[in-house]
Amino acid sequence: MKQLFSIPYDNYMIDHYGGPESLEAMVKETGCDGIEWVWGGEPVTRKMPENIVNGYHLTFFNDWLDYYLGNTAAVEERFGTDGKWKEFYHGEGAEDLVKRYRFDLEQALALEAPYSVFHASDVSIEETYTYRWNHTDRQVIDAVVDVINRVYGSEDLGVALLIENLWWPGFRFIDPAVTREILERIEYPNKGIMLDTGHLMNNNWELKTQEEAVDYVLKMYRDHGDLGKYVRGFHLHQSLSGEFAKATAGTLPADLPKDYVEKFCFSYDYIQKIDTHQPFTSTAVRRLVEEIQPEWLVHELSAKNREEMVKQVLTQRRALGYGEP
Repeated sequence: MKQLFSIPYDNYMIDHYGGPESLEAMVKETGCDGIEWVWGGEPVTRKMPENIVNGYHLTFFNDWLDYYLGNTAAVEERFGTDGKWKEFYHGEGAEDLVKRYRFDLEQALALEAPYSVFHASDVSIEETYTYRWNHTDRQVIDAVVDVINRVYGSEDLGVALLIENLWWPGFRFIDPAVTREILERIEYPNKGIMLDTGHLMNNNWELKTQEEAVDYVLKMYRDHGDLGKYVRGFHLHQSLSGEFAKATAGTLPADLPKDYVEKFCFSYDYIQKIDTHQPFTSTAVRRLVEEIQPEWLVHELSAKNREEMVKQVLTQRRALGYGEP
């Protein structure tokens, strides 16, 4: 099992963490094997040390389905009619989105990442507050499968494709029939699941403790039966935000900005309070790793800087039973 931590793949964040050499040192400081990059959408000019990249998360738009389906009226309802949505999505429709994902996949191949991650969900900013969905799981999954098949094709490119669960419409890892369908419909042979433990917890607002959360994740895994073999990686973190979600979900904040980009930035703080990305501190987390035995374990944790990231990763590694590097 390879252990990694997650870092945004853009020039600003690489410099924020001290540059390529500092990131290489972080891998050693944390006792990990490498980094999972999350592409920020802009060209990266920093040259990374060899053998530091062990995973790659493709770029993602939370709210992309109407754009992909050519539902311009819905897109303009959110962005306005001045064409700002074209700048936001870096294109004018489905073909441009597919090209962007193909470019992103080429980056993963160039970095020789052993796996790539694809977010299989869709949610508007308003939906993150109201939980009144504009699209069904079926509609999102149909589009996800279509995009993946167009981008990855049907021949193994040498990089695994791992679909990631969220708690928004699409792939949630709570219904084995949905999981089976999406895996069967994806033509790419080297495929699997990146099970995000915190995202899965966000489906259950009754969880109070890390021990309860581990039980819940294992129940969902066991309910999937033979599909469990497709869980090839973890985005490991814990999110016990049920009480906050119950207290705040259902209505839009009165001060939600009108401009889409401002609204997007405004909502990010709220999403982080739902999806907290905190490290496990309970040794109960060991049961997840012992039973599921993923190929890749990614410490996907919230941190403001290099020092805090190292601290968070070491905290979770101690819960897993690993001593200091």
